[in-house]
Amino acid sequence: MEELARLAGITVRTLRFYRERKLIPPPRREGRIAWYDDHHLARLRTITALLERGHTLSGIAELAEAFEHGRDVGDLLGVGGPTEEEPVHLTPEELADHFAGEATPENLAAAMDLGYLGTDGEEIVHISRRLLDVSSALVHEGIPLAAVLAAAKQVRTHADALAELFTDLVLDHATPEDLPRLRPLARSVVEAELSLALDRRMRRP
Repeated sequence: MEELARLAGITVRTLRFYRERKLIPPPRREGRIAWYDDHHLARLRTITALLERGHTLSGIAELAEAFEHGRDVGDLLGVGGPTEEEPVHLTPEELADHFAGEATPENLAAAMDLGYLGTDGEEIVHISRRLLDVSSALVHEGIPLAAVLAAAKQVRTHADALAELFTDLVLDHATPEDLPRLRPLARSVVEAELSLALDRRMRRP
């Protein structure tokens, strides 16, 4: 289990949570030894990619049955390798501390709809430490969490469009195998263009 979690880029706790939710099939057992294989690893990477695309854990659970019919949902949706984002495990109290009392049922529902939040037993799992830190910082600067989440929904739409643009660019002139290697270039372009756009915006009266 520890080796599988390491290769998939997740924690053992998250792996156990996925097993409890039946998002991955049980391992093959020989006595007291549990064996995982490449199928389990591919499934975990597909789950991670679906989370990155904004799918919720509940939605992925509904898709899990399709995994058992000879074709990986990841193949159908064109997703593959693991995300660069690090999930964060929080108690409800820790989540409330991050958002200065704005962790209301309405905001939690909006965050779950975006795929930002899931549950792991009595803990809450946030899909991305970076997104958690940024949204928390914005709230502490006085921006309501509801407004942050509404903006995040719009950002998701633009991010999907940018990802599609870069993917099409690479596939028009290279191969799918080049996508992981060239992925940092796409991120650098977006960061630079956003920086320049902010400069232009702030120079306006």
